[in-house]
Amino acid sequence: MRQLKDYKPTRFMLPTSRYDKASADRAVTFISLLKHTKGEWAGKPFHLIDWQEQIVRDIFGILKPNGYRQFNTAYIEIPKKQGKSELAAAIALYLTCGDFEKGGEIYGCAADRQQASIVFDVAVQMVEQNPALKARIKPRLSQKRLIYKPLHSFYQVLSSEAYSKHGLNVHGVVFDELHAQPNRKLYDVMTKGSGDARKQPLFFLITTAGTDRHSICWEVHQKADDILHGRKRDPSFYPVIYGAEDDEDWTDPDVWKKANPSLGITVDIEKLHIACESAKQNPAEENTFRQLRLNQWVKQSVRWMPMEAWDRCSTATDPESLEGRVCYGGLDLSSTTDLTAFVLVFPPETEDGSFDVLPFFWMPEDNIPLRVNRDHVPYDIWAKEGQILTTEGNVVHYGFIESFIEELGKKYNIKEIAFDRWGAVQMSQNLDDLGFTVVPFGQGYKDMSPPSKELMKLVLEGKLRHGGHPVLRWCADNIFIRTDPAGNIKPDKEKSTERIDGAVALIMALDRAVRNQASDKESSVYDERGLLLF
Repeated sequence: MRQLKDYKPTRFMLPTSRYDKASADRAVTFISLLKHTKGEWAGKPFHLIDWQEQIVRDIFGILKPNGYRQFNTAYIEIPKKQGKSELAAAIALYLTCGDFEKGGEIYGCAADRQQASIVFDVAVQMVEQNPALKARIKPRLSQKRLIYKPLHSFYQVLSSEAYSKHGLNVHGVVFDELHAQPNRKLYDVMTKGSGDARKQPLFFLITTAGTDRHSICWEVHQKADDILHGRKRDPSFYPVIYGAEDDEDWTDPDVWKKANPSLGITVDIEKLHIACESAKQNPAEENTFRQLRLNQWVKQSVRWMPMEAWDRCSTATDPESLEGRVCYGGLDLSSTTDLTAFVLVFPPETEDGSFDVLPFFWMPEDNIPLRVNRDHVPYDIWAKEGQILTTEGNVVHYGFIESFIEELGKKYNIKEIAFDRWGAVQMSQNLDDLGFTVVPFGQGYKDMSPPSKELMKLVLEGKLRHGGHPVLRWCADNIFIRTDPAGNIKPDKEKSTERIDGAVALIMALDRAVRNQASDKESSVYDERGLLLF
């Protein structure tokens, strides 16, 4: 049998534990008798890649003084196309058939039954290609269950409602794509106490990096990262993370090699080059490449705003210095129970000047504690700092906002206010009665695409001054952009991870500022110098 060259047990091995080569060999040998199921590897023996064999030997070969495994939880975070599903299926079959656990219950979990079935279906095909296992395993495919008759153990996919079914006597859990879990319920049920009746249960968690830093996967990722860097210690937890650091150059092939341990085996570097070039040409693809190919935790699956460029535009603007200046407003009311945004954009007074931005936000005072606990967003701190204004009760009082805008109109020369025609009809009428020029603004590609692209252009050129307002920054960082076949873009409120109201209000105000600025330039040349006569 092939032996991993220069194998050394993990540094997280306890001084009291021992590496039992026979136990490790047994697991590696079992897996080597299985066969691959996909692509060019289909039908070939499953010879573990070095990084895979290291994991298998560490998990199954490092034993405590009582002879049971040291590690009960293994967290493997790795980019796509590394052989993740095949390894997970092999681990599930070994726990079912090769671990000598009578009546062992091994469960396959994922965000939904279909996702969990991916690993299960690989396991079924592995069994079909192995005569010894095929003779001993009774499949119940309609139930997504494989029963190993000699031990009366089974491997089964759990339905999405499994979190409500307590009483499981777990020997093993294979959790695929933990980052896609919508909440922590299933994870908690499967890992908190479910294996207490077993001597050495194993919770095998394998995933690609995610986008939600409020998720259970991010919580486990943080624990793994803390253990890897010595900030925490848990001798029962086995951490493996293959990925690029946040500040590393995502276009560097050396970084790709670091993040992809199966590069050149299951991952073709030429395909990475192609994907990278595509991401360079289309910024909307950058985060997808970084998340799936380099295993980086990014803000969302398709990020739009490059926040390092946004932060370079954080030059503070003195509101008093803007008094009397021409400006344009954007109003996004959102809902009466949520965040409301009003943004003023001041066009530059010189040709090479910058656009100045003044944002204002409101939220119902009574809703802040609930929103802080639910969304894990520091609304309370922003309110104390005056970055968010509050209105009494549990709904935003639009009359308060109208009065506030009326007062702003006494300080600044607000030429127009753009508003979402579907969300602020009554307020637009009230503002019109107060003497403001209000302009309905659609949320589709036609209206949103030009100013969205203009905002990106100004940010990249450093011709926007937003003062580093934290709420506006948060909104900008949350934007998910939808693109149509013609290349037009618009912010997508449904897909964006959190609130983007401030950014939408900014885009609407910018549109009016740019359009009127262009119109003024077209007409002003003759106003200033008159006709030239020859």
